[in-house]
Amino acid sequence: MKRFAALYAALDATTSTKDKLEALSAYFSAAAPEDAAWASYFLAGGKPRQSVSTRTLTELARERAGLPEWLFDESYQAVGDLAETIAHILPPAARESELGLAQWIEERVLTLRGASPSELRERLTGYWDELNWSERFLLTKLIGGGFRVGVARQLVVRALADVAGVDHKRIAQRMVGWTDSRQPPSAARYLRLIAPESAGEDTGAPHESDLGLPYPFFLAHPLQAGPATLGEPADWLAEWKWDGIRAQLVKRGGRVWLWSRGEDLITERFPELASLGAALADGTVIDGEILAWEPGADAPLPFARLQPRITRKSLTKKVLADSPAAYLAYDLLEADGDDLRTTPLAHRRAKLDALAAGLGETLAADLLRVSPLVKANSWDALAALREESRARGVEGLMLKERQSMYGVGRTKASGTWWKWKIDPYAVDAVLLYAQRGHGRRASLYTDFTFAVWDEADGVRTLVPFAKAYSGLTDEEMRQVDAIVRKTTVEKFGPVRSVTPTLVFEIGFEGIQASPRHKSGIAVRFPRMLRWRTDKSIEDADTLDMLNGFLDGAAS
Repeated sequence: MKRFAALYAALDATTSTKDKLEALSAYFSAAAPEDAAWASYFLAGGKPRQSVSTRTLTELARERAGLPEWLFDESYQAVGDLAETIAHILPPAARESELGLAQWIEERVLTLRGASPSELRERLTGYWDELNWSERFLLTKLIGGGFRVGVARQLVVRALADVAGVDHKRIAQRMVGWTDSRQPPSAARYLRLIAPESAGEDTGAPHESDLGLPYPFFLAHPLQAGPATLGEPADWLAEWKWDGIRAQLVKRGGRVWLWSRGEDLITERFPELASLGAALADGTVIDGEILAWEPGADAPLPFARLQPRITRKSLTKKVLADSPAAYLAYDLLEADGDDLRTTPLAHRRAKLDALAAGLGETLAADLLRVSPLVKANSWDALAALREESRARGVEGLMLKERQSMYGVGRTKASGTWWKWKIDPYAVDAVLLYAQRGHGRRASLYTDFTFAVWDEADGVRTLVPFAKAYSGLTDEEMRQVDAIVRKTTVEKFGPVRSVTPTLVFEIGFEGIQASPRHKSGIAVRFPRMLRWRTDKSIEDADTLDMLNGFLDGAAS
């Protein structure tokens, strides 16, 4: 536990990729296999399930520290993070624990669920008394289900590859499904993960024990400038960039699995797509996008129509009817059990087209569609087509080298894919509410709610429409934090309302009508593009402007 807490603190204290990689490599070089297994699980995105409620954690910590409720609340307001607050207020540890991370998780954290109030009190206070500040902070994060750390999965892969002396693509392949909660981490699994490559090990279909696992996803690079430097258009395949859920559809052993890019198994959320198994041959893996798409329709529905499939606890008949899904195929990665990833994209695409054509007029043909190619004789002609993106309900274009292999992660070693997105929507909006951030930003107000002017009935009022926390530099965040503190009007738990004085340009990718929001509008992927110090709040944009975007998106 001590080593993992030190690693967590080191990763949280820096934004340097080099420093993070060195810290990860040092940890995995020294950690016991059972501890490294859990560490790699958490760092790669594994989500610890909440073992104790936030209310119980708060009450027990306040009781152990001997603080009245008002003083604990004030402390929480000042710190902004529950785990950090608890770590600060508890008395010094009475003793030190030498238990490893695996013992803490398996013998202590996971066994807290369902414990009686008296048992929780005894065990938690005992645990806190064994740990120093950073260890208590980490333990409370793990118990409360709030663990997260700023490290990319690929960085974890690189560190493990360095320690094991194994090619990082091999480690990435082995780590597919690593964060599946149905297979808890173990020393044996970790040792297989970092084992030397065997002479017979190839990049083919997974072993029988991993029958349903997908392949590591190949990711595109953003194309900031135009494509003129990419050579001849004939060397590239162009497709629309759809707004859905990236996924791989796997059919092996008579069964079907559907995996999201985040390696969440989502088969049960899309039963109609799982039914595609009846039409597909064993040994088939397809890369594509899940879209909201009504049977027989020519175009997909907005992404918002797909969200209930992920957010609702149960899939009722109404949810299935209101959120119909289809699978838009991009690439064929495996056919008849043969791994096709090292063959040229043009070859894989031809086999994908043949597979789809073989479905004929069956129901599967409506559920499984192939992403259409966008054809143009020149880059200028393609750029003109790209201008139609919003009218088509897409985010821009994908450009893929005809000869590219299907790589691992965001790489150019196997041939390049580019995402050539259109510029985001943008409006000037007023900051109305602020909340503290997390991790390194826990002491700063960095999570903001923005509003535009509603000019209905001749009266101008500010109406909230979006929340954003990214896009500013660290120095700008500190400056805004100071202004928030000086202009606070009211406090609502961790949220502060402020006197409207600051204007920011807010960018977002999509827009959708939403009766759940006061503005009547929901936006997708909002972020701060810049701080408009040149504008007063009177210059901010209006709800009518957002509705204009909405009308344009619907036309």
